[in-house]
Amino acid sequence: MFDIGFWELLFVALIGLLVLGPERLPVALRGFQRGVQKMKSFGTSVQAELNHELRIKELHEHLSKAEKMDIEQLSPELQRSMAELREAAAGVQRPYAKKNSVEPKDDADDSSSAAENDKSKPSS
Repeated sequence: MFDIGFWELLFVALIGLLVLGPERLPVALRGFQRGVQKMKSFGTSVQAELNHELRIKELHEHLSKAEKMDIEQLSPELQRSMAELREAAAGVQRPYAKKNSVEPKDDADDSSSAAENDKSKPSS
């Protein structure tokens, strides 16, 4: 990677030993190792995020191509998938909307049921 040979590596280790001393050299090497690991993990996370974004873009392109094509020309599996995706998108757009609307009762029905309850109770 860096094309460092044995003698160059030995020279860097000797300079590090002279500058840092035998007490601080292992600590410095561990710190360097942690820094390299953090850089690698950062690079891996950036790469994973870029792959995810590229995959999303690719899916959007495929979806736009499918929408430009005639829907009837798609296979039945793709048509079902498109319908499921549309339902999921509609559910995400209106997450708090009620699925089954309940009709409100009329006031006349409430008063008649209250009158029936009064009739069924014995009067004292």
